[in-house]
Amino acid sequence: MISLVPTPDQLPMARGYFDALLLLTFPLHLLFMNAMIGSALIAFWSHWRKDPVSERLAYQLAKALPLLIAFTINLGVAPLLFAQVIFGHYIYSSSVIIGVFWLSIVPVLLVVYFGAYLYDFKFWSMGRKGLPVLGLVIVLIGCIGFVFSNNMTLMLDPEAWKAYFTHSGGAYLNLNEPTLYPRYLHMMIGATAVGGLAVACLSRLWVKKDVEVASLGLNTGMRLFFVATCAQLVAGIWFLLSLPVDIMKIFMGRSPLASAVFIVALVVVIMVLISAWQRKLVVSAGLTVVLVYLMTFMRAFVREGYLAKTYVTQTVESNPDYSPLALFVITLVIGLVLIAWMIKVTLNTDEGAS
Repeated sequence: MISLVPTPDQLPMARGYFDALLLLTFPLHLLFMNAMIGSALIAFWSHWRKDPVSERLAYQLAKALPLLIAFTINLGVAPLLFAQVIFGHYIYSSSVIIGVFWLSIVPVLLVVYFGAYLYDFKFWSMGRKGLPVLGLVIVLIGCIGFVFSNNMTLMLDPEAWKAYFTHSGGAYLNLNEPTLYPRYLHMMIGATAVGGLAVACLSRLWVKKDVEVASLGLNTGMRLFFVATCAQLVAGIWFLLSLPVDIMKIFMGRSPLASAVFIVALVVVIMVLISAWQRKLVVSAGLTVVLVYLMTFMRAFVREGYLAKTYVTQTVESNPDYSPLALFVITLVIGLVLIAWMIKVTLNTDEGAS
């Protein structure tokens, strides 16, 4: 039988470097993506209500939304590139099969950007007419996430690539995949939970400007964080049970390391729920960052389990080239310094305006 998996290119250095960078950068993208989704949802809910404090909260979140979208996109570039380096012969193949939807992400993102800036700059002049604009932004973000879930599940199942021979136009979605919907809900509900926590953290910045808005943002964010985290547990169990038995067993003792990560993640979830119920913001935030990294590791174990039968080790050239890695690290450090500076200037500007 002829394998549909292409022959991978050689790596310029050992794969472990790229795995480490992928596991380091992907959670950073997730954290900002979660903050973006949570801010948009709470802004919509707050704007829907007609009381002045809720409206002012929606406005504060409207100002933050374009920045969160920018951070989400930019911090998503690195992990996507690292994933393409390691699993390019899988991702590129699945991307071709869903090509129409995959390529549509860029124009859809442009619409999201435009909608977010319009909602921010025209917030007061549009009034309640801004709700459909923000609603469209939220729906489109959800659609982008659904396309990503399709691609990430399709790349794991080369047998499903046979769909190309009957859908060669690229207008195919992996809708028959049993893990697609629980995976997507697991990601989006988790994003909503962490996003609520992000809004609660942002509310700390508004105390000096508007105590009522800060209080509402803190209470609403923590409440959403707790409720969505409980729902996330249900979605997580559904996702786990939807996995093939051999993959599920990775977390049930077949892989000691994966099982240990799974147990630690469960303990951290319980600690997160307790701290959220007690409204301990700093503790909840710290534990959530740890939890996001643990979830990233678990997804890596799932991916490795799927690809174990078909993955071909990419050989390293006889003379490894570390210059691209050095350039990336230098650029990353410079970028982080500039981002920290921009955030500081933005916060100082907001304080001066108040």
